[in-house]
Amino acid sequence: LAQPVTPELLVSPSSQDGDLGSECPEDRGNWTGRLDFLLSCIGYCVGLGNVWRFPYRAYTNGGGAFLVPYFIMLAICGIPIFFMELSLGQFSSLGPLAVWKISPLFKGVGMGTILIVSLVAIYYNMIIAYVLFYLFASLTSDLPWQHCGNWWNTDLCLDHHVIKAGNTTFPINITNTVSPSEEYWSRYVLHIQGSSGIGDPGRIRWNLCLCLLLSWTIVYLCILKGVKSSGKVVYFTATFPYLILVMLLIRGVTLEGAWKGIRFYLTPQFDHLLSSKVWIEAALQIFYSLGVGFGGLLTFASYNTFHQNIYRDTFIVTLGNAITSILAGFAIFSVLGYMSQELGVPVNQVAKAGPGLAFVVYPQAMTMLPLSPFWSFLFFFMLLTLGLDSQFAFMETIVTAVTDEFPYYLRPKKASFSAVICIALFLMGLILTTEGGMYWLVLLDDYSAGFGLMVVVITTCLVVTRVYGMKRFCRDIHMMLGFKPGPYFRACWMVLSPATMMALLVYNIVKYQPSEYGSYRFPAWAEVLGILMGVLSCLMIPVGMVVAVLREEGTLWE
Repeated sequence: LAQPVTPELLVSPSSQDGDLGSECPEDRGNWTGRLDFLLSCIGYCVGLGNVWRFPYRAYTNGGGAFLVPYFIMLAICGIPIFFMELSLGQFSSLGPLAVWKISPLFKGVGMGTILIVSLVAIYYNMIIAYVLFYLFASLTSDLPWQHCGNWWNTDLCLDHHVIKAGNTTFPINITNTVSPSEEYWSRYVLHIQGSSGIGDPGRIRWNLCLCLLLSWTIVYLCILKGVKSSGKVVYFTATFPYLILVMLLIRGVTLEGAWKGIRFYLTPQFDHLLSSKVWIEAALQIFYSLGVGFGGLLTFASYNTFHQNIYRDTFIVTLGNAITSILAGFAIFSVLGYMSQELGVPVNQVAKAGPGLAFVVYPQAMTMLPLSPFWSFLFFFMLLTLGLDSQFAFMETIVTAVTDEFPYYLRPKKASFSAVICIALFLMGLILTTEGGMYWLVLLDDYSAGFGLMVVVITTCLVVTRVYGMKRFCRDIHMMLGFKPGPYFRACWMVLSPATMMALLVYNIVKYQPSEYGSYRFPAWAEVLGILMGVLSCLMIPVGMVVAVLREEGTLWE
C-alpha cells in the first residue's frame, strides 16, 4: 500500500452492475481545467451570506470576540464535514442520490437533500432577480432612491440631503421618518402595500417577473453543458467579487467616520462568549456559509479525477471563505460608520442584516458618495456574481442527482433536462414576484433549509461512520490520497461534529420563534406550512427506508 492503487471496480461506478452488458451509459464528463473545481467550490461557498449575514452576526454577538467561537466551530463541524462530503463525491463519482449505494437503506437522505436544494434554488434566484432590478436601476445619472417626492413616496419620507442642507438650526426628530431608499424598496420594487399579508399575494409585478426570467436564463446558459460550461464561467464569477470587494473596502476605509463603524464591528465583548447563543450562531454561520449538506460539494467533487488532492482544497476553500466574510465586514461597516456620521445617529441604528442591508441601507449609503451610480452598480454587480455561482451549484446538484439515477435516458439529454428543471423552478418562483412575494420569500428562507438540513447532515455523518464504517471510509480516502485521515478528522466524524449538530438542532427547536417580516406576523397556517417544508425533507429518510426494504427480495427479517 505504499502508493495508492486504483482497483478495477472503480474505473466507472456505473459499469459495475454486470447485467448491463455491452451497453454503457454516456460518460459523465470531468472538470476540464486544473482550477475549475477549486474555483467552483469557492464560488459556491462564498455567497450572499458572507456579505449580509456574517458582519451583522459578528457585531450582534460580541464583535471581535465572535471570531473565537467562529474558528472553533469551523474546526469542529466546518472543515471535517466539508472534507467528508468531498471524499464521498470524489470516491464514488456519483451525485447525491446515487452515492447512497454505500447504504441503500438510507437513500432517503439523498431525496431529502434534493428537496431542500430545490426549495432554496427557487427563492435564491428571486434574490438574484432583485439584484438585477437594482443593477438596471443604477444605470442612471441620478439614483432613483436618492430623493423623496416620487409617486411612491409617503409624507414620512425624509431626505438626508435636506437635513444636511438645513444645517439643523432646529432639531429634526428622525424617529418616525423613513429613508427614500426604504420606500423605494418596499413601495416601488416590492409594491408591498398592494398585499395585506401572505394569504393575499396581490398582482404579479411584471418588472420583477422579467428580472426573474432573466436570472433563470443566465443560470441555464451557464449550466447548459454541465460542469464543462459552469467550470469556465466561475473563472469570472468566483474571482471578480474579490476585485470589487477590495475596491469597496478601499473606498469605505477612506471615508470620514469609517473608523466608527469598524470599531463597532471589531470591539471584542468577551462576556458574550459565556452565552450559548453566540456559539450556536457561530455554528449556524459556518454551517450555512460552507454549504455543507446541500449536496453541492459532493456533486462538484464527483467530477474530479480519482487522485485529486481534496485535502488541500478543503483548507483553501474553508479558510478562504472565513477570510472573505471578515473582509466583507470591513467593507460594510466602514460605509455604515460614514453613514452614521452623516445622519448623526449611532451605528447600531443603521446596521441591518439580510435583504434590508443589501437593498435599503447600503444603497442609501451609496447616495451619499460622489459618483453614486458607479458605486451602486459595482456593489450590485458584486452581489450578482456572488449569487450566481451558488445558484449554479444548486442547479448542478439537482441535475446531476437525477441524471446519475437514470444515466441511460437522461445523460444524453442533459441540456434539455436542465431546461425542464429551470422552467419548472421558474414557474414555482412566480409567487415570489407578486406584491406579497416578500412574505413567501421570508417563509422559504426561514424554513426550507432549517432543521431539515441539520437532520440530513447528522444522518449522513452517522451513516458514513457507523453503517458504512469508519475503517472502510478511511481506507477509501487512503486509496485516493495516499494517506489516512488523522485522529483529528476521525474524532470529529465519530463524535464532535454529530454532537455539535445535535446541539444545534435541539437549540433550534427549543428556541423556535415564529417568522416575521418587519412588524408583520405570519398567520398560523403559514407557520404550519413552513414547518411542513422542514419535516417533509426529514420524512424522506423513513420513506426511503420503506421503499428500499420493499424493493429487496425475501422476507423482512432477511
